[in-house]
Amino acid sequence: MVSYLTIDALDIEGKRVLIRSDLNVPLEGAEVTDDYRIRSALPAIERLREGGAVVVVASHLGRPKGPDPELSLRPVAEKLSELGGFDARHLGAVVGPDVESAVSEASPGDILMLENTRFEEGETKNDPALADALAGLADLFVQDAFGSVHRAHASTVGVAERLRSGAGPLLDRELTELGRLSDPERPYVVVLGGAKISDKLGAIRSLLPTVDTMLIGGGMCFTLMVSRGTEVGTSLVQEDMIDQVGELLEGPDGEKIILPTDIVVASEFAETATPEVVSADLIPSDQMGLDIGPETARRFADVLDDAKSVFWNGPMGVFEWEAFRDGTAKVATALAETDCFTVVGGGDSVAAIRMLGREDDVTHVSTGGGAGLELLEGETLPGVAVLERWTNE
Repeated sequence: MVSYLTIDALDIEGKRVLIRSDLNVPLEGAEVTDDYRIRSALPAIERLREGGAVVVVASHLGRPKGPDPELSLRPVAEKLSELGGFDARHLGAVVGPDVESAVSEASPGDILMLENTRFEEGETKNDPALADALAGLADLFVQDAFGSVHRAHASTVGVAERLRSGAGPLLDRELTELGRLSDPERPYVVVLGGAKISDKLGAIRSLLPTVDTMLIGGGMCFTLMVSRGTEVGTSLVQEDMIDQVGELLEGPDGEKIILPTDIVVASEFAETATPEVVSADLIPSDQMGLDIGPETARRFADVLDDAKSVFWNGPMGVFEWEAFRDGTAKVATALAETDCFTVVGGGDSVAAIRMLGREDDVTHVSTGGGAGLELLEGETLPGVAVLERWTNE
């Protein structure tokens, strides 16, 4: 386990503090449609502000290939101001003379938000010049963006190599709670969903030997079903992954994987499509699976009811559409009603459990999907590992 300083170990009063937050929120036009990550980032920002620091907030938003007005952090700064009850001043650039001037003129308690870090080409390359420029804005650095620490970017690793650094409260809690799954109370159940098996294959390989049961739904289950010789109609299948997932099913831990026994199908991928429940081995050739069926949902719920530790990443179907939401809703409800240690990670899973109003009924709702999976897989998170260098200085 990596050791690191926290905000309480940093002398922040009167200092300029650059904080890397995860403000990668969904936008429609210039409106934030889900403020969960902004609310999650607030405690660290407020702690720095109340401690007398000049707070400089950095974050990415989306995956722009250079400056893109539609992915500006301006509406995020407005929402942060609204939620925090303070003025978060949005700066029109990530670095440069205007940014340097604004930061140098700021007073303790002021909050300044840099523009989307991915507007800078050097961000994802951990460019030394960009890291130097970002570090030049501050005296200290706080890493609080758990959803980004699995990326070695200029604003996650480069800055932390140059400034005395510590972890914010969100990052600290994420590492503590997810760390409990490194030696979980058993039975330990992992629930995986989502569209593509390729996105989760590494997680399946790494986690399968450590779990007692793995429940798999979502579009990714159909590639696994095909590897077992099941016909899945027009359901999503990644043909190039069939052999690899087949090896997992046939391996020594393959019996731990539980796949759906019934499926909700439709003739087209559309919100208005008519749903029908069929046996998983009797999917019509002209139909596609869009959710797990009620029998499967009950079976998954029974497994969760007996669990002592659960990690869930990925919905069981197209939960955004009401006709294909029931499987995800039943898994979320079962998770919320068990009294064991429960972690929900990944944007869609978090959105689903929040849509159902059950986020307060699980032990931990994680802000980082990819980072959470990599942590559970035993991978080194570069944005966390770099913090250890400051523990002895």
